[in-house]
Amino acid sequence: MKDTKSGAAIAYSAQRPLRLAYFVTHPIQYQAPLLKRIAQEPDIALKVFFGSNLSLRGQVDAEFGVQVKWDTPLLEGYEHEFLPVLRDVRDRESPGFARPGNYGVGRRLRESKFDAVWVHGYNYLTNLQAIRTAKSMGIPVLLRSDSTLHDRARSGIKLAVKRMFFNWLKERVSAVLSVGDENSAYWRHYFGESMPVFPLYYAVDNELFQRECAAAAETRDEFRQSLGLEAGRAVILFAAKLIARKRCGELVEAYLKLAAESTWPVPCLLIVGDGEERAMLEARAKSAGVGDVRFVGFRNQSELPRFYDLCDVFVLASVDEPWGLAINEVMNAGRPVIVSDQVGCQRNLVQPGANGFVVRAGDVEELAESLRTVFADPDRARAMGAESLRIVKGFSFEQNVQGLRAALGVVAPGFGE
Repeated sequence: MKDTKSGAAIAYSAQRPLRLAYFVTHPIQYQAPLLKRIAQEPDIALKVFFGSNLSLRGQVDAEFGVQVKWDTPLLEGYEHEFLPVLRDVRDRESPGFARPGNYGVGRRLRESKFDAVWVHGYNYLTNLQAIRTAKSMGIPVLLRSDSTLHDRARSGIKLAVKRMFFNWLKERVSAVLSVGDENSAYWRHYFGESMPVFPLYYAVDNELFQRECAAAAETRDEFRQSLGLEAGRAVILFAAKLIARKRCGELVEAYLKLAAESTWPVPCLLIVGDGEERAMLEARAKSAGVGDVRFVGFRNQSELPRFYDLCDVFVLASVDEPWGLAINEVMNAGRPVIVSDQVGCQRNLVQPGANGFVVRAGDVEELAESLRTVFADPDRARAMGAESLRIVKGFSFEQNVQGLRAALGVVAPGFGE
């Protein structure tokens, strides 16, 4: 058999499980349950290669600004290995092009005789090494990244260099795995219509979040009391890093507009998260003298379902947001959502007027009006929440597995037959 894109020989035989190597910078809390699910496929022998163990160290997150150690299992249920390190990610750093820097990629690909390589991200040296080596060995490459065209501004020279890089890259990639419609548009813009694109849309463990949110509902009143919230008080929820890109400040301004009107019972704005903007946001909320804005700091992933269950609407007004997995999470609690038009999931998860609203990034008045609409009709808000739950059920790990299998069936002919 031949790889239809590169012409290289394919070693895969349908008589045995397909050997799939996955390269990613570090264990990621959102990916771990998906990797565990893929490893359950009897005809896929998955092995994950991590460049760094930074998420296991309990380090100070560069953007949260606090000590973070995830309380969800990151390594259970799938085969994995940490690559030897030349340059590791330092404390208070995020992964960059040369950090982590690893060696031994080629040896591992040769010794294990993988049938396909899957790489998450194209802007890391180790991943590019895996792509280049796989190409030289005739191993098909699947590429996944969450980039969108809502990217930061670049000069003409930088865009020209980027196009040159993508011309090089697309000759070494057999197919791409799309995290959503915005991401698909990105791939088609840079790789053209001939590149095979398969859906591997961002998802969370829906069953887990639905179960945890249902359990939280049983103790909602006690949780309200622990936060000092009176019974029946409506809640607007923000849960993300308090950094400029997340635009929590615009949500605060929209909320203060509503609070200043004082023509209706003012909800509480509950802000979960930490980061460099926290002190500034707290000072702004305090100086306004209206409303009720509460900052509860960073909360680990296992704690979030209690906040999702508590809220009446969730807001994420970010710019340059590749997806926004918190939207998946809160939709599993059956809540309406408001996002900006630069949040990558909006084309897939948010149906304006049905389960939430999409506002122009930076438009405080439009954001305030969307909040007014949600709280104007409680029955409609509940119906919107029910629609959120219906929609998010279509974005699951089961759909991810089917998308991956479809991609493997194309780059490794005979797989799945």
